[in-house]
Amino acid sequence: MKKEIIQTSNAPSPVGPYSQAVRAENTLYCSGQIPLNPADGAIPEGIDAQTRQVLKNLEAVLNAGGTNFASVVKTTVFLKDMNDFPAMNAIYAKTFGEESAPARSTVQVDRLPKDVLVEIDAIAIT
Repeated sequence: MKKEIIQTSNAPSPVGPYSQAVRAENTLYCSGQIPLNPADGAIPEGIDAQTRQVLKNLEAVLNAGGTNFASVVKTTVFLKDMNDFPAMNAIYAKTFGEESAPARSTVQVDRLPKDVLVEIDAIAIT
């Protein structure tokens, strides 16, 4: 099996020993994306703006891997505070739809990189 590393400047660069995504055969494994603007390193305020930036970053990685949100089969959402779930979920639903949404796990975590409010990873078919 061949492994291909996916990298794009349209999403934040990895800050450690990991790749933005890895393609193995017809599956793309996307690392968790945080709401870091790749152009200037800014992090927006609030769960709504952070969720939108995370999904924009994730879309850039998916596109670099030759796929898109419609091909995502599984996501994991990491929230700093589960009270932010309704706001995150409303934006997430607009992106993925409800009828063909991927499988998903959502967990509250104690802390995320750069103290952001949300991080999302994904697995997609290419």
